[in-house]
Amino acid sequence: MKRTLTIFGLFILALGIAGGAYSQTDDVFAFIPDGGRTLLAKAMAAGVSEETKTELLTGKRTSAEWLTYIETQVSTVPPLAELDEYQRQTLADYLAYNMPLATMPEPVDATALPRDGRDLSLEYCLSCHIITVVITQDRAREAWLGSLHKPSHIEVNLTEPEREALADYLVVNAGIPIEEVPPELRAGGASY
Repeated sequence: MKRTLTIFGLFILALGIAGGAYSQTDDVFAFIPDGGRTLLAKAMAAGVSEETKTELLTGKRTSAEWLTYIETQVSTVPPLAELDEYQRQTLADYLAYNMPLATMPEPVDATALPRDGRDLSLEYCLSCHIITVVITQDRAREAWLGSLHKPSHIEVNLTEPEREALADYLVVNAGIPIEEVPPELRAGGASY
């Protein structure tokens, strides 16, 4: 069974690569919430002031501090006002892990920004699991980190900050009801 699901995971992975290397729109995985990279790129594309752009890309804050910053900016920065509470937390976590950038990319789009938790889950989790196993679980951060540090997962080529970023993304964005998962991705539901 493990081999069958691994083959299925590799098939879905190949589809993602062929379809634009994890494009976060118009794909079979579109039901998975955007990660911080995409949320930040969308905000930049929607138009933020140069001051806000510089602050977002060069500021250094904890996740809680970024969340406070985002929430104080929603009245003056329309793209941030459009984010719901989960997206704001996802963006705050992403900024805490990835900012400040070493260099200012021009233009600031998703391809110029570091990977986010969504990217990591599709790249690494999907290589062994069907995505349903990961994205439908509602777990605490410690539980996700516990899984990511088990012998079966420790060989996954992630740095410790990437493991933590992935866990934080899943805490906020996983727990998706199975009914929201496309039927073709629900197969089996086994863990491997």
